Amino acid sequence: MSTDLQPWADTFGRRAGQLPGAQIPWLAALRQQSLDRFLAEGWPTPKIEAWRHTSLSPLAAASFTDGSAQPVDQQIAALKAGDAGHWLVFVDGVFNAQASDIGDLPAGAVVLPLSQAWAAHAEAIQQAYGQAEDGHSTSALNLALAGDGAFIQLGRGVALEIPIHIVCVAASPQAAHFLRHLVHAQAGAQATVVEHYIGTPDAGNFHHASTRLTLDQDARITHLKLQQESEKAWHLGEIDAWQSRGSYFASHSVSLGARLARHDIATHFTDERCETLFNGLYYVNQRRHVDHHTLIGHEQPRCVSHETYRGILADTSHGVFSGRILVAPGADGTDAIQRNDSLLLSRLAKSDSRPELEIYADDVKCAHGATVGQIDADSLFYLRSRGLDEAHARDILTYAFAAASVARIEAQPLRQRVEQAIRRLLPGGQVLEAA
Repeated sequence: MSTDLQPWADTFGRRAGQLPGAQIPWLAALRQQSLDRFLAEGWPTPKIEAWRHTSLSPLAAASFTDGSAQPVDQQIAALKAGDAGHWLVFVDGVFNAQASDIGDLPAGAVVLPLSQAWAAHAEAIQQAYGQAEDGHSTSALNLALAGDGAFIQLGRGVALEIPIHIVCVAASPQAAHFLRHLVHAQAGAQATVVEHYIGTPDAGNFHHASTRLTLDQDARITHLKLQQESEKAWHLGEIDAWQSRGSYFASHSVSLGARLARHDIATHFTDERCETLFNGLYYVNQRRHVDHHTLIGHEQPRCVSHETYRGILADTSHGVFSGRILVAPGADGTDAIQRNDSLLLSRLAKSDSRPELEIYADDVKCAHGATVGQIDADSLFYLRSRGLDEAHARDILTYAFAAASVARIEAQPLRQRVEQAIRRLLPGGQVLEAA
């Protein structure tokens, strides 16, 4: 074991006995196996193809604390203002009952913090929790140290009218937090789930979150992840979905904060006529780095996937997109579209894009593409000819580029939340807000 991994072994030694479920034999063994894997493999390096453009060396060299509960009442109140929802709030990786408001749920719906769900739902948790060999070595670190998260179970035909909001707050400076969210929508169930990550300004926190979703026949889940942490923070996130016949899964990933953010998003079609929408938007400036890695597994016939990610990069920032669509043998009737577009606001900003199709079936309709460029000169000239100065014209075109992604979010309150977040960040956003 290298010396840079010793702090994580020490962290596990301090936390393991205090984590929820520590007395459950299979879970304690899984956590130890997961830690052993992480210590054996270490942090992923650019020598691994999936991490070729993203180095975790600065993260590996950073030191973190366990954190402690901090007051966040005003911050949460401002976040909730005007939005209806079932609210689960986690502060420094621990459920905060005072700030949460789950509210009334229809019969057949369970929304709980994972730390409380063990008592009545241990078997369901075990089936969905994951294995030590899943994913990258970072996934194993999450399995070893995650103690809390959201547990959501929707019975047959249950439809939630308002979203479930999972709010994760990094309140203690330089602390590391690990969360694991489990969502199971039984046949015909419908819900919108929002994950929102925020932190204190200028705090170099580390959030690692894993979300695992199971959609039974004809279930419909819309998932929105909004990452707005400090520009000095670290964020590693994983979203894994499994879809049964006729199900629909929409994933909206909006990444606006963090010094380094990595998002691994995947869905697998386990039966026919599944449909998925992958929609992403990211903004990075200064020397910040964002990486989206996606996988859509067309493993069954007659399934549909539409995937579009858009990035806005300023200063000396770096954006990475690697999207893989895998069409398995026999997956006839596949309809898959994938696209990544990057807008560079600076000549020093960098974008690496790798859309990828891997097709082993004949009767398919697949397309993919990528563009990297600056603001279109003709569009800029058109706006300036209508009386706008150059700066204002550039701001409008930049926002219009982002708005194409935001428009794909169907729920109006969520769309407005993302619009406000984007306008606060983009150059000239205050002018656009006033307009």
